[in-house]
Amino acid sequence: LAPSLPLQEDFVYHWKAITHYYIETSDDKAPVTDTNIPSHLEQMLDILVQEENERESGETGPCMEYLLHHKILETLYTLGKADCPPGMKQQVLVFYTKLLGRIRQPLLPHINVHRPVQKLIRLCGEVLATPTENEEIQFLCIVCAKLKQDPYLVNFFLENKMKSLASKGVPNVISEDTLKGQDSLSTDTGQSRQPEELSGATGMEQTELEDEPPHQMDHLSTSLDNLSVTSLPEASVVRPNQDYNLVNSLLNLTRSPDGRIAVKACEGLMLLVSLPEPAAAKCLTQSTCLCELLTDRLASLYKALPQSVDPLDIETVEAINWGLDSYSHKEDASAFPGKRALISFLSWFDYCDQLIKEAQKTAAVALAKAVHERFFIGVMEPQLMQTSEMGILTSTALLHRIVRQVTSDVLLQEMVFFILGEQREPETLAEISRHPLRHRLIEHCDHISDEISIMTLRMFEHLLQKPNEHILYNLVLRNLEERNYTEYKPLCPEDKDVVENGLIAGAVDLEEDPLFTDISPENTLPNQEWLSSSPPATPDHPKNDGKTEVHKIVNSFLCLVPDDAKSSYHVEGTGYDTYLRDAHRQFRDYCAICLRWEWPGSPKALEKCNLEAAFFEGHFLKVLFDRMGRILDQPYDVNLQVTSVLSRLSLFPHPHIHEYLLDPYVNLAPGCRSLFSVIVRVVGDLMLRIQRIQDFTPKLLLVRKRLLGLEPEGPMQALLSWW
Repeated sequence: LAPSLPLQEDFVYHWKAITHYYIETSDDKAPVTDTNIPSHLEQMLDILVQEENERESGETGPCMEYLLHHKILETLYTLGKADCPPGMKQQVLVFYTKLLGRIRQPLLPHINVHRPVQKLIRLCGEVLATPTENEEIQFLCIVCAKLKQDPYLVNFFLENKMKSLASKGVPNVISEDTLKGQDSLSTDTGQSRQPEELSGATGMEQTELEDEPPHQMDHLSTSLDNLSVTSLPEASVVRPNQDYNLVNSLLNLTRSPDGRIAVKACEGLMLLVSLPEPAAAKCLTQSTCLCELLTDRLASLYKALPQSVDPLDIETVEAINWGLDSYSHKEDASAFPGKRALISFLSWFDYCDQLIKEAQKTAAVALAKAVHERFFIGVMEPQLMQTSEMGILTSTALLHRIVRQVTSDVLLQEMVFFILGEQREPETLAEISRHPLRHRLIEHCDHISDEISIMTLRMFEHLLQKPNEHILYNLVLRNLEERNYTEYKPLCPEDKDVVENGLIAGAVDLEEDPLFTDISPENTLPNQEWLSSSPPATPDHPKNDGKTEVHKIVNSFLCLVPDDAKSSYHVEGTGYDTYLRDAHRQFRDYCAICLRWEWPGSPKALEKCNLEAAFFEGHFLKVLFDRMGRILDQPYDVNLQVTSVLSRLSLFPHPHIHEYLLDPYVNLAPGCRSLFSVIVRVVGDLMLRIQRIQDFTPKLLLVRKRLLGLEPEGPMQALLSWW
């Protein structure tokens, strides 16, 4: 093998060529590209890479030893900070980036690497739109990548403001700010330097320069010291206990007018928040402006939206991905007023959502709480609580959009608490306004404006699809916990046996009811098909032998509407069975989501329930039932949305929901209503109205065909006016 000495000699030659430039040149105004400095720096990098390739893995060669021992990176930092000759800062950033990126052995643990890296980080992002922005972001991202590989190293970048001499046992670890007696607003300006930096930290230690003439040594040291006077002022950021300059510099660069730089800065932050080190997560949320920047930008982008964006535009604007927020209004054929602002807001919300999703647990919680307090409550709530119909519609449409868009469990939890509150005890009619926003939104489901009602119902429908147990519990389950919607009648000894058809003795058989005389074999559903989707029995909740058979329940609902009022059998392929496949798929999806919530397989035993308490179905079900009761007098679109929300609720595999919403045979307590009892009243009203309409069946069939698009459009309103 060739000896390593020639490599070291070559390395030292290139370094001394750089230092001699500062000793010998008097013209420091010529750009660095007119000098040989870039070439020498590139040669030094090539030598270091070649040396590492020629040695065993992890072994430090003499060239690397020289770079570390003589504090070359410290010297380069000083030259880059002064930007002398002009463009030197760019060259230093490139050198640091390539050094960290091309050398495989871990360099950051060395104090003579991480200290100058730390200082160089502070120079990044201090002024926006500078010529070095691209190099700055590349440097910061390579540091982030190294921390991702070895997260413990992040502790080197959490700078305590008041380090003591005893904490490390060496004099040169005192932070420069402490020595200068500056407060927490200041950073390293280079105006007052440690004695170590005036000579040794320049990289020109006595061992290296003992062969140089004394006047040249003085000249170089003085030159380097004077360079710092020309450095740019650094950005001032409030950092109470610790500096996390890597985060602060990236935060500054997220404001860059260059979209590519801003996205790279966001990627760097995404990487830093995911580091598992608790100290870094704490410093990130407590000692940097990350929470404030995220929420302030969310607020400003939300406020920049037009007061009246078409809800359909908010609904249909293409899927948003924060890293691809590039939009040209001129190239967009489907542009509408405010689209640019809407995409910017939704894109930044998506970034916040993804950041919280990737973040270390304590950081994620802190970030989500900041979004809750500073954006949801501070900015969105006043908009949702306003009285202007146009304002309500726009703000509800935006809330609906971000409900659909959120994917982070932690942010979803905060959003749910914002919309619904944290209450889990049963509701009372007197206290339904305890959480004002929840009360207002539920009231909007029955608003005088059909548009507002439909939009709010759609928001709740999508909220119910989110994998969060508190949503359903807060809206419905907490009021059904004690099953006090039932009237408990202890069975007589002779009635204890379950009758053959599976009904509780004494229950009304709807097949004998005059309303249900038209059950035909083709209207029935195979029993086994539905039972196979039922929640499994558990040891704590054994299967109830007296459970009403599913096919009887289905047929009870099917037979609610007499044949005279039906039109489905006149049009092929439009019967209820066309919905079964989709219903099965949705039910399986809901069962998978709800498995983690450990719901019981059968209802709570009546003996353990507090049946004496007054039953209130809760504000949400009250409004839905009220709407359902007026189905004959409401627009078709409203009816579709009401039934869609009720269908969504019915998919949840909780025994109390199944019993209360879907079991027609439940013995309701006096004064209570269920979904079935509401529909029975609607059907009764329907039969009375039918008798007053001439040629009812042909008209009904024509309306059905037009709604399905099977007939050409006509004066629909005239057709419906008879209703």
